[in-house]
Amino acid sequence: MPKMKTRKSAAKRYTVTGSGKVRYKKQGLRHILTKKTSKRKRKLRHAGILSEAETKRIKGLLPYSF
Repeated sequence: MPKMKTRKSAAKRYTVTGSGKVRYKKQGLRHILTKKTSKRKRKLRHAGILSEAETKRIKGLLPYSF
């Protein structure tokens, strides 16, 4: 049986924590920052955690990280 291939686009966007949760970088912090409030930009800096339903979907794209 050959190895399963990892979807590289997903591998660049998501990381799996030790407990099995999927972490991602929040969108909206690349450009047009002047109209966004400091509070909003500060909250965007922190990583987000995917929901349980989305985690199941990502499991197929990252076969060796779970």
